[in-house]
Order: sequence, then C-alpha cells, then structure tokens
Amino acid sequence: MGKFDAQAKTLLAAIGGKENIKAVTHCATRLRFVLADNSKANIADIEKISAVKGTFTNAGQFQVIIGNDVPLFYNDFTAVSGIEGVSKEAAKSAAKSNQNPLQRVMTMLAEIFTPIIPAIIVGGLILGFRNVLESVGMPWLGQQIVDGAKVFDTDGNPVWNTITMVSPFWNGVNHFLWLPGEAIFHFLPVGITWSVARKMGTTQILGIVLGICLVSPQLLNAYAVGSTPAADIAKDWVWNFGAFSINRIGYQAQVIPALLAGLSLSYLEIFWRKRIPEMVSMIFVPFLSLLPALILAHTVLGPLGWTIGKGISFVVLAGLTGPVKWLFGAIFGALYAPLVITGLHHMTNAIDTQLIADTASKTTGLWPMIALSNMAQGSAVLAYFFMNRKNEREAEISLPAAISAYLGVTEPALFVVNVKYVYPFVAGMIGSGLAGLLSTTMNVQANAIGVGGIPGFLAINVKYMVPFFICMAVALIVPFVLTVAFRKANFLTKAEDEKLASQAATASVEPVFVEAANAKSPLSILSPLTGEVKPLSEAVDPVFAQGAMGQGVLIEPSEGELVAPGSGTISVLFPSKHAVGLVTDEGMEMLIHIGMDTVNLDGQGFTAHVAKGDRVEAGDRLISFAIEQIKAAGYPVETPVIVTNHDGYNVEYVGTLPRHISRGTHLLTARATK
Repeated sequence: MGKFDAQAKTLLAAIGGKENIKAVTHCATRLRFVLADNSKANIADIEKISAVKGTFTNAGQFQVIIGNDVPLFYNDFTAVSGIEGVSKEAAKSAAKSNQNPLQRVMTMLAEIFTPIIPAIIVGGLILGFRNVLESVGMPWLGQQIVDGAKVFDTDGNPVWNTITMVSPFWNGVNHFLWLPGEAIFHFLPVGITWSVARKMGTTQILGIVLGICLVSPQLLNAYAVGSTPAADIAKDWVWNFGAFSINRIGYQAQVIPALLAGLSLSYLEIFWRKRIPEMVSMIFVPFLSLLPALILAHTVLGPLGWTIGKGISFVVLAGLTGPVKWLFGAIFGALYAPLVITGLHHMTNAIDTQLIADTASKTTGLWPMIALSNMAQGSAVLAYFFMNRKNEREAEISLPAAISAYLGVTEPALFVVNVKYVYPFVAGMIGSGLAGLLSTTMNVQANAIGVGGIPGFLAINVKYMVPFFICMAVALIVPFVLTVAFRKANFLTKAEDEKLASQAATASVEPVFVEAANAKSPLSILSPLTGEVKPLSEAVDPVFAQGAMGQGVLIEPSEGELVAPGSGTISVLFPSKHAVGLVTDEGMEMLIHIGMDTVNLDGQGFTAHVAKGDRVEAGDRLISFAIEQIKAAGYPVETPVIVTNHDGYNVEYVGTLPRHISRGTHLLTARATK
C-alpha cells in the first residue's frame, strides 16, 4: 500500500471520478489534469486533502499543487485510479480540446509574445529614461534662452532647460541609449518571426532571416512611408520586373505583417518536411520554405497585415480619442483584469505596439490603463492582506501577491485571492475602471510598453506624468477602500464566509508541525547558485510567487552550476533533471527548481551529478545546466530555492534584495517553529 493511497482515492472522487479524466501527468511540484468537465472538480474537497497545497486552472489544465512528494502521489494516484499517465506534451495536446478556437488562438499568441516581452519592457524603460533626460524641464537647470531671449510657452510660462541641454555627459548617455531603443522596436519583426518559428518547432534561424528581410536597410523605412509621396515610392522604392513591380517597403515595428510572415514560413516548412526525402531535405526544405514566405510577405501578407494593423489601430484609437472615450476607458479599465484570466490580454501587446507604430505621436493610450489595472488588483489584495495580516497562512500568500501585482504580474493576486474571494476582484475592477475613465479623459499617453505596475510611470510621456499620477492615486486608493468596505458590509463575501466556516468547523484539530531533530539554533542555508537573488514573490509562476510551495528566494543564475545548500540526502531528482529535492541533516526539506516550465525540455541542457538517495555535503555539485540553451528554448532561468516544510520553520533571507550572491554564501536562515 502506497503512502498516499487513501488521499489519492479521495482526490479521484473529488475530481469527478476516472471518467472525468482525459489525461494526467506531473511536473516537479504539481499534478496536471486534463478534465472532461472542470466544473465536476470539487475544489473545496480537493484542498482539504492534507497533501494538497492548492489548485488552479491554466491553459486547459487543472493543476493540483502537491510539492516534493508529487512523484509518489502521482504513482499512487495512477495505481488506485487505473489511469496510465502521459507525457507533458501529450497532456498539453489533450488540454487543447478544452479550449475553444478563440482560446487556442490566444494561447498561441501568448506563447509567441511571451519570449519577446522582456525585450519590449526593457525598450520601454530605456525610452522612459530618455524621456526624462531630454524632455523634462528642470527649473533648477535654468530657463531656456534662444538668440539671447528667454523662451516662454503659449501660456506665458517659462520653458526650462532639460538635463541633456546642460550636461554633455547625460546628452551622450541619451544618444547612446537610442541604440538599444531603436534595436528593440525598429527590429521587432525579427523577434516575432524568430518566436513564431520557436513556437511552431521549425528552423529558428530561418525565422530570423525572414525577419531581417522585413526590416532591411534596402527597404523604405516603415516610419517614412507616410511622409514619402506615392510618386517617389513608385520611382525609387520598387522591385521592377518589367511586366509588374513590387513595392520595397519595410515593416519596422509592425506586428501583424511579421506574425503572418512567420506563420507562413513555419507552415511551409512543416508542409515540405512531410514530402521531401530526408536525404535531400537539408537543401530543399529551407529553400522552398524561405523564398515563398519572403515573396508572400512582400506581396500579400505584408500589405494585408499592414491593413489589418491599421484597422485595429483605427478602431482602438477611435475608442481612445472619440467623443465617448471616457466610456471606452471605463470599460477597458474594468475588463482588463478579466481578460488576464481568459488569456485574451496577450492581444493587447500587439495592439499597443501597433498603436505606437501607426500614430503620429508614436504613443499609446492603451498601455497606461493596463498598468493602472494591475495596480488596482494589487491594492485589492493588499487590502485583503491588511484585514488578514494576523492569519499567518493568508498573510504569507496575499502580501507577496500584492507586491507582484504592483510590479506588473497579477496572476498570483488574481488566482490566489481576488477571483477566489470575488469581492476584492470586483473592488479592483471598479478602481481600475475609474482610473481608466480618468486616463482617457485626460488623454494620458505612453511612449512604449513598460513594466505593468507602479514602475511603469517611466514609460509615460512627460507632459502626461501629472495626470497619470492622479490616475495612479485612484487605482491605488479606491480598490483598497472598497475591498475593506465590501468585507465590512458582507457584500460578495460568500466564498470567504464559507472558508471561514470550514476553518471554524475544524478549529479543534491540532495543527501538525514538522519537528526538526537538531534545530535548536537557527539553521544556515547557503546559496546553491551564483547570480542575482530576488524576492520569491517576483517569480513568473504564481505557484512559487504566492508561496504555496514554501518560503525562500528566487535566484537568476549567472553560472550554470547548482551545488548543495547544506548537508543532507537527495530526496528526489526528476528524470528531466530540472529540479532536485534535499532533506538536510536537521530534517528541513528543500526544493530547488531550475527555471520555469523547464520540465518541457525533457533533460536537454541539464546534467545531474547525483542520484536519489545520495548523501551530499554543502557545496557538492548537484546539477550542471546550460543557461543559454534554456533561454534559447524560450524558458526563464529564474530558480526558486525554497523550504517546503515551511510550517515547521520560519524562513528569513539574509541581507537586502535584490543583490548579487555567490555559491556558498549565506542565503537564508531557518528557525524551527517547535
């Protein structure tokens, strides 16, 4: 009889029985189910199972968080259920059947845009910093003087010098920063076509070449098309084939043309792979894929995509600037958070980028509302934390979720607190709706996509900074106040009331603590990696960010060498070698998970130096991993280092975060709670 037989039987019944399960697999921390009907899963009963740390649904999969013991639980579950497990890819494929066509398109867009979002955010921050340097007038830098006369604006106010006007150093910095800023946005199509090839599993270098062919200097820059007379284009910017000609126009910063071109290349490659013999495929498949895709891009797909992009920009811009723009702002502001839940919010990245490319001001009024919505949901969950700060379990989940939302990642706040208890979610929607109304009314514009939270003010156009700060105040204050008011008025609090009633019914049960054998004094946990250590709440995976798996930190490694953080025994090593569990000599259980979703690599780029059951000392090599290979596959390398039996320990990090850390340096302190 397995360790988790009884709990596995309970889970099988609570999840709707064997007939409700299409597929099941597991990763390093959770069981992943594809269910015939998600509504048959009784979440309340599932979360009462002692081994279960939480549940959530993502990309068509119903996921049950177990922790380090997930392989044992999985084996017992498949044994008692009689269901044979499947591979991760098979589960993902089965999960698609739970998605409607629109959800599948949105999932594809998300998987295409996710790898390039970091570059877009960096570009937004760079442009925001340049914005301050060259556009913000500073009174203490003196008034502008032209031809010996002081300069005043149309209202008679003095015009002050900017930093670049008075400082040669910062003027040089400003010019230098245009290099990465231009690279990120002007050559965005290269990133898109590469990401499409990566998502479709086709040749990535061909995607890069195709993208370069869309932004080559031999083409008329897309930014110059509007100001170039049609006669000049017909004369100077065409490929003349005698009987016909094709415009030589580039697609700098254009999203949809690059997306369509990249998809055509991938589908052509997939088509030819199936039909051309293996022995000559290296010659003919790339040629017959790239050349037709390039022709299609400059004759049909590029112009079509340009037209579609212009149409989308026109519709959204009409909403942002039309006579009822306040209503558009209120609706979009309120509904952006529900869009995040469905995954439809990924489309806004393309729309924002298209707006910046198409509008005369090269700005977008959509992105400010996205940042405000994230702040509003953060304030709602912060209010929930404030009301539950004495409840250790709720506090350790809600506070990191609030911080994460304020920094632009709302999934932990939404799935762990706000949607779960409803009233904070509604309060956040109301606050972001009001902020969106103000934002469009005051025509707040952003120069680029930035960090979707409080730091995002850097991406706002200088002359709209003050109005944006007013909108920020609304997004930060209104949801907090409404969340507290709704709780006191018992408005939409049924879900939380049921949870409180359940807790009261089981209050007489003595909580179980994991007692450390030799932990009378604080335990020192050494850093297993060299890199930048950050708060765990910044993890992109909500399961880690919310602290459901345990407490610890997040490390962005700069070297691909993982060592033991203490002396103990290897409790688990996954076949994919991306995660390892360790039980220290004092009985503390730890999990180190290299990267996010790296289980999908099936061990590629990872080399294990230990096996389950091995005895290790602090500093012993555990796993070597190829950082660039993992990143090239589109996965973050950020690595949670957590204590999983955290109900038996209080875990505190050492020093300030973020900071650089070296292997073997004091990272965490753990104190036994009993």
